Amino acid sequence: MVAVTLVLGDITEQQVDAVVNAANSELLGGGGVDGAIHRRGGPAILAECRRLRDTEYPRGLPTGAAVATTAGELPARWVIHTVGPVWSARGDRAAQLAPLLASCYSESLRVAAGLGARTVAFPAVSTGVYRWPMDDAARIAIETVREYSADIDEARFVLFDSAAYDVFAERLAR
Repeated sequence: MVAVTLVLGDITEQQVDAVVNAANSELLGGGGVDGAIHRRGGPAILAECRRLRDTEYPRGLPTGAAVATTAGELPARWVIHTVGPVWSARGDRAAQLAPLLASCYSESLRVAAGLGARTVAFPAVSTGVYRWPMDDAARIAIETVREYSADIDEARFVLFDSAAYDVFAERLAR
């Protein structure tokens, strides 16, 4: 069983085997977590992302999928890029999107295990500009990680502010 921990802080400072990037499908950097990881990790991450776009993902990384690159100058070994879904308030659409958000976590753990990573740091995928409600995102993230049964010792959720941390902490306690 994967140990689930919470940290209030900056995901780019985590000393883990793999850091998960809440990327956009283009894999070429952006805002929020994606921009922070690319800025702090340096040009090596972008170079590998460009290679992936030129070869394996010419149309972009699909929502719910995950792929690894170097971590560049981050204190991790790898960055695992995953593309979360954009929240929709329509009930039928929200129900269709929840499995894609869960896939971001399970696919990231699958990629991490394939690399031999034992510790993985996650942001709250899709909760920023993609507007997924924090409570529901925390529920999906924690349930998915708890159900994962690979050789991962720790899944660490790194929350940028105390409001997000509190929501994840409440969900984790349930």
